[in-house]
Amino acid sequence: MQTDGHSPVPVQAGEIILMPRNDEHVIGSSTNVRPVNAHFLIQPAAAGGLARIAYGGGGERTLILCGYLGTNSPHATICGILPRMLKIGVEEGASGDWIESSFRFAAQQLSAGRIESPAVLAKLAELLFVEAVCRYVRSLPPEASGWLAGLRDHAVGRALALLHSRMTHPWTTEELAQQIGLSRSAFAERFTSIMGEPPMRYLANWRMQIAAQRLRGSHEPIARIAFEIGYESEAAFNRAFRRTFEMPPTAWRKMQSGGS
Repeated sequence: MQTDGHSPVPVQAGEIILMPRNDEHVIGSSTNVRPVNAHFLIQPAAAGGLARIAYGGGGERTLILCGYLGTNSPHATICGILPRMLKIGVEEGASGDWIESSFRFAAQQLSAGRIESPAVLAKLAELLFVEAVCRYVRSLPPEASGWLAGLRDHAVGRALALLHSRMTHPWTTEELAQQIGLSRSAFAERFTSIMGEPPMRYLANWRMQIAAQRLRGSHEPIARIAFEIGYESEAAFNRAFRRTFEMPPTAWRKMQSGGS
């Protein structure tokens, strides 16, 4: 399996591949085989069943089951920082048993063309994604930095959980350090070293990301968005938004909607 500009990744029976950003990719028995657009090979199933592709010949029979996990968020931050491709061996690690047994059940239902428990299959897809992210985080080298490395660090991970779960709270670096149990200087240095920016700047940028999502995806009043992401006044929010996006939120929203 291969994405554009990257080396091919061998995939064996019993392995699961996740594509966090849904990049275009090629699946084949060899890298020197001419690729064919799968769009023209899809065979719609009757009575609302599963679409299928039957293609190739001359080699060993291979069965591949595909699915899609979506989100209502316009910009899923974690998908943008994960690698293009995550590979999971179903028998690897302490969680291998539940992955193997659960997806054998899913594979049997899918290959038989019936889905008796769609809610169960949807939850399995979510759990698989979480497991893939956890395994990737555990595999990062000790010197790694960034958001995923921050989740692995005990102090920074707790700080991120506090910031994300209580975004509207008037946080200060001092209060966060007290919550984590570190001195202000030690916490600030550790957070900045791993995350690449000080905690209050991270919080401000995170609030702006949420604001941009809501401005783009809704018709909510700007004052409400400002209040619900932690700003005491619309004027303060407007100033912060302008610093980040170089225009006021009203103009930015209009531009995103294609207005003139």
